[in-house]
Amino acid sequence: MNPIIILAHVPSEPVTRGFVPAARRMGFPVVLLTDRLEEQQETFARVPIAEAPESIIACDVFNPLSVLEATFRLGVRPAAIFSNSDHLQTSTALAAEYHGLPGKDWKVACRAKNKAELRRWLHARGVERVWHAAVSDEAGLGRLGASVPLPCIVKPAEGVASEQVRLARTHEEVVAGCRDIWRARPDQEVVLEEYLEGPLVTLETLGDGERLQVLGGFRTRLSPPPYFIESEAWWGPGLSSQQQEEMLAVLRAAGVGFGACHTEFVLTEQGPRVIEINYRTVGDYREFLMDEALGLRLFERVLKLHLGATLEVMEPPSVAAGVRYFCAERSGVVARAPEAFRRTEDGLTLTFIPTRAEGTTLRLSNSNRDYLGVLRGFGGTEESLARAFARVEEELRWELK
Repeated sequence: MNPIIILAHVPSEPVTRGFVPAARRMGFPVVLLTDRLEEQQETFARVPIAEAPESIIACDVFNPLSVLEATFRLGVRPAAIFSNSDHLQTSTALAAEYHGLPGKDWKVACRAKNKAELRRWLHARGVERVWHAAVSDEAGLGRLGASVPLPCIVKPAEGVASEQVRLARTHEEVVAGCRDIWRARPDQEVVLEEYLEGPLVTLETLGDGERLQVLGGFRTRLSPPPYFIESEAWWGPGLSSQQQEEMLAVLRAAGVGFGACHTEFVLTEQGPRVIEINYRTVGDYREFLMDEALGLRLFERVLKLHLGATLEVMEPPSVAAGVRYFCAERSGVVARAPEAFRRTEDGLTLTFIPTRAEGTTLRLSNSNRDYLGVLRGFGGTEESLARAFARVEEELRWELK
């Protein structure tokens, strides 16, 4: 059987524990292309052979030409080319297109990854009414002057995991936020956009290029500004049919229609306003919650689309499901961390995973990178799950030195 090729950057749980084992269960050999060869080899050395790639090959996965050259050396046509990385959707789409395989439109993938270009594209098509501007240097920032509405959001155009995203309440804070980003990446375009007030929700979709299905979404709670760290998310209803249609109109205008997509919106008084489109599955262990709680077999379902299957339309069951994140409050070395567990009690299934092992050093980034552990659960009611989360939280103890 011809292999499924998976592009990966740093090791991630969705690839290691999700997509690679899913491909193996489906009977496909897996070839992993990565620019972090040793890290990936060390990661997969800790999983059963039956759930690991047959081969892991060093490759500049950010470069489509390098990806294509790696596929040529295999000597066989891939069954599918796939990635779950934000960074690698464009390379993946271009390689899949070359081989005549199902995949995303590379232009859409590129657009979704760059927050500045996405805003420009949606604004030009009249489906987005959020004030925004993009600046690449001090001169561009100076030309905007006092036209920037306050408060506003400052964020890197190609950032991930809420890194370097902050709320600026004064023009001095706008300048400081931009400078922080440019110190880390001097060539990075910075997006400034109006601050949207209201609940944060997500829309999780799958598409086969012809049809787009809404699986559902999460209601997400954030840390207090100026930073935007996701602290809790609950699966379930909360959107009207009109709100959902407005969200889908944004996705259609952006060109989204194939594979998995995770989109974030704020429900403002004027209607849903898009924050960002992530052309991949939802992250931070919520994909595992969807896979298990909803009985979706999400990882297999996504891979089947890249193998050429038509969308299997389904009605996800109504179930209480949620996730809570435990975040570090300062930098330090993790001296003590709770152990992972999975337990079932009173019809609830709870799973806790520490995301920072004892002995590791954490440098506070005021982003989702600061998570120490993740608790997810499903079953019962949202109220009973929330009570169970509170009981478990009392048991969990970390020590940072």
